[in-house]
Amino acid sequence: MTDYNFTRLPNRLGHHTYKWQETEKNRELIPAWIADMDFEVLPEVREAVLAYAEQLVYGYTYASDGLYQSVIDWERTEHGYEFPKDALVFIEGVVPAISTAIQAYTEEGDSVLINTPVYPPFARTIKLNKRKLITNSLVERNALFEIDFEQLEKEIVENDVKLYVLCNPHNPGGRVWDKETLEKIGRLCQKYDVLLVSDEIHQDLTLFGHQHISFNTIAPEFKEFTIILTSATKTFNIAGTKNSYAIIENAKLKKGFQRQQLVNNQHEISGLGFIATEAAYRNGKPWLRDLKIILEENINYVVTVLEEKTDIKVMKPQGTYLIWLDFSAYGLSDDDLYHKIHDEAKIILNQGVDFGKEGSQHARLNIAAPKSLVEQICHRLITTFPKK
Repeated sequence: MTDYNFTRLPNRLGHHTYKWQETEKNRELIPAWIADMDFEVLPEVREAVLAYAEQLVYGYTYASDGLYQSVIDWERTEHGYEFPKDALVFIEGVVPAISTAIQAYTEEGDSVLINTPVYPPFARTIKLNKRKLITNSLVERNALFEIDFEQLEKEIVENDVKLYVLCNPHNPGGRVWDKETLEKIGRLCQKYDVLLVSDEIHQDLTLFGHQHISFNTIAPEFKEFTIILTSATKTFNIAGTKNSYAIIENAKLKKGFQRQQLVNNQHEISGLGFIATEAAYRNGKPWLRDLKIILEENINYVVTVLEEKTDIKVMKPQGTYLIWLDFSAYGLSDDDLYHKIHDEAKIILNQGVDFGKEGSQHARLNIAAPKSLVEQICHRLITTFPKK
């Protein structure tokens, strides 16, 4: 039992909601793809937005001292990461921040490394910025993704990698990287003079007793070559308000990042984003606690019923509300798999191949929705992909 309503499905039709856009045209389709939640927002965020509306003028805004303090307090209490106020840089989103970092710290043709399968904008951003994309394939062991460090070091050396974009917690695998893994990554970056961009946007959504470790808390020297990117948007389902932040303790790296922000005219942030972020961090801990209970229940349900009644292999996430599903037992091509999920089951999932070649015959499922909707999704998957 929770103190908030996670059973009611908010109406998202007619609101120009990207996730539900296709459903507006075909009401049979259930969207379970793009990473936002079908839950009502934290009440205090709603109240802050209504108060903003009552200002009657929606002009240019700046980050308040209260906002800075709310972020600093959240990072300290939730993740044990203490840093000075001047290390904090606000930017409209984590993906734009990745692009800004690539532009600020590398040149065209430089090698930038990612671990695949991974969130599709990583590869897209690297290629659109005319950098050389280096992919390090994750290895699946005991239904979890792991890093092959021998191969990782080889790829760093052979390609003279300049920058490494890490996803922690990992999307789509839901792996919450442990301290030993993160320290190995850091030592490799230190050894070969590689800058690290750590996307930690899912940091608050760790589950089943797993704990997020912010990269800059592992060793003081890691702060010299690392920038942390994160946000309240995934945690509190406020992505549309457009605000995230970078934590950059190296003054030279911070200066370079902010200069590139100015070049790109990315230095102005939505006033709504400032307000929603502060309200979420100041008031959201009880809501987040209850949300995690719901997410764990939904994940356990999906794992149990799909393993019992289908041949879909489920990677149980340690964090996030995203589940990586392996349909390889059915022997379908990626196009046939997509059409079977979309046209027969009438579910919208993220196609696995969008996350890299390792995602062939896979799909990503979003379970951040009321249990009743998750049950419908599973019923359709069971009907369409019965156990052989």
